[in-house]
Amino acid sequence: MRPFELSLTDAARAVRARELSPVDLAASVLDRIAAVDGRLGAYVAVAADRARSAAAQAEREISKGGPRGPLHGIPMALKDLIDAEGMPTTASSDVRAGHVADRDSRVTARLAAAGAVLLGKTHTHEFAYGLTTPQTRNAWDHSRVAGGSSGGSAVAVAAGGATFALGTDTGGSIRVPAALNGVVGLKPTYGLVPRTGVTSLSWSLDHVGPITRTVRDAALVLAATAGHDPDDPASVPGPRTDYLESGDLSGVRVGVPRTYYFDRVATDVEEAVRRAIGRLAELGAELVDVDIPMTRYIQAVQWGLMVPEATAYHERSLRDSADLYAPDVRILLEAGELTSAGDYLRAQRARTLMRDAWARMFDGIDVLAAPTVPMTAAAADQEAVEWADGTTESVSDAYVRLSAPANITGVPALTLPVGRDRNGLPIGMQLMARPFRDATVLRVGRIYEEAAAETGRLAPLAA
Repeated sequence: MRPFELSLTDAARAVRARELSPVDLAASVLDRIAAVDGRLGAYVAVAADRARSAAAQAEREISKGGPRGPLHGIPMALKDLIDAEGMPTTASSDVRAGHVADRDSRVTARLAAAGAVLLGKTHTHEFAYGLTTPQTRNAWDHSRVAGGSSGGSAVAVAAGGATFALGTDTGGSIRVPAALNGVVGLKPTYGLVPRTGVTSLSWSLDHVGPITRTVRDAALVLAATAGHDPDDPASVPGPRTDYLESGDLSGVRVGVPRTYYFDRVATDVEEAVRRAIGRLAELGAELVDVDIPMTRYIQAVQWGLMVPEATAYHERSLRDSADLYAPDVRILLEAGELTSAGDYLRAQRARTLMRDAWARMFDGIDVLAAPTVPMTAAAADQEAVEWADGTTESVSDAYVRLSAPANITGVPALTLPVGRDRNGLPIGMQLMARPFRDATVLRVGRIYEEAAAETGRLAPLAA
């Protein structure tokens, strides 16, 4: 197996055993980027010299005193909303032309302290305001969307162009592209991972989290990045915990939605996710049917919060540089100017009621299992999907529909691959739990992946 094919866990084990040097690992991943990224468009910029220098430094440090931890010497990428000192943060937008970060974001600094090697910055849908990332192509089928808005990060990991990456998630922007590209994505509990130095889309919905090959890898990245940050108003001191907690699924109650999550879902997706839920039962979990509360309000609350917050964030640049925004993003930002204060406050009130209702739902279950997205990767030129009940939905609305509830309520949500459709495209299952039970969703996901062997595969992409 070539070094770029290794998961974070396996690469860290090889580095710790002195079987693989960080220099050779970084060189292998950089060679992979050079070989495939011209077809994929995952990266905005690759900092090859910076990465080689950091890998050499990591190798010297490890030779002297051993690795600081599992991320020491491991090559990774950042979504181009996340500041890294001396590098542009373009948000994949002409509005940010010429911008260079003067300091690291908090998560970048924490990864640097852990010894991770920064490869470069990955594409996002402009300012994270979309679900397709049009600059980037799906790693499994280049004629299809990568998903968004962290499409570049997911494709880089799926293609072997990064051992892990960070993304952001406001309405599914980690989980959607992870599911569509057959990798693992974690949206942590709201406030668990700091957002200082990260360009915002919607401050009350934004999360930062890892995209990885395996669930175990995601746990390692979360452990390095989680923790209170006094500079982030939403940051909270979460519980000190082992995100790689041991145990089996005995006594774990897995909620199976009777409502909402299996409505208007492609047949292949439903079958794969239900099989995966059945596998959880075989592994010892107890399945509990549940009704999802307040489903009729989900879309209105998501848009009622996100649209005015995004417009407020962009108020000055929209006034000064409106013509530099892509048309789809500009329309959404201008629409936010029409949202009344009353509408926004009603959305906030509904969110509070929804959080309370979800908390009561979790009184009866430990984890909720559901499809991550209702369909696999759409064709790049596809604008809408027609469901069996005769309804038509835009591609973006379809992708955000099943992921938005976890952003509204702030609960941790993990996606992992559980199969492929008839075209060979990846299918993802989503696991959710109470706030700060991130370790629980990671444990359930890890036990599933070890039994099913679905995760960890690179997209079948020849160099």
